[in-house]
Amino acid sequence: MPTFFPAPFAPGCTAAGRQSEKGMKRLIMAVGLISLFACQALAGEHSALARVTVYWHGEGSGANAAWNGARLSEGHCAVNPKKIPYGSKVVFHDAECLAVDSGPDVVNCKAARSCGRNAAERNAIVIDRFFDTKERALAWAKANPHFMIVRVRAPDTEAAY
Repeated sequence: MPTFFPAPFAPGCTAAGRQSEKGMKRLIMAVGLISLFACQALAGEHSALARVTVYWHGEGSGANAAWNGARLSEGHCAVNPKKIPYGSKVVFHDAECLAVDSGPDVVNCKAARSCGRNAAERNAIVIDRFFDTKERALAWAKANPHFMIVRVRAPDTEAAY
């Protein structure tokens, strides 16, 4: 025969039970808010597999970036602005470049799709790294792998680093 407890003795129905339930809800809410803010703080920097290509003055590109008209120089790169916002820092193993330019082959990932050997490489983002001279660009391209992991820091998180 089932046993029924009177209201004051039912589990969780005591004054202490209601207080501990409120405390647990507050704890869960606090943990949720902390993790939300932590995720947003870390969202400003991420790593990505990239097919890195090179370009230089006169190689089908102008002297100025398409985005803001800034004069291109070493330390600049072209990106897909939907994946890497302009003004972001792209960190390579040997340098840090500023994302200031774009182009149709970068946006449609032509280089990754054409030479990727597996699905991850074919789906990689494309970053076109700018060099002042053709010789420097081709020397860098020859000395480095076509695909590499890069770190990307969004422009609004620069002050935090």
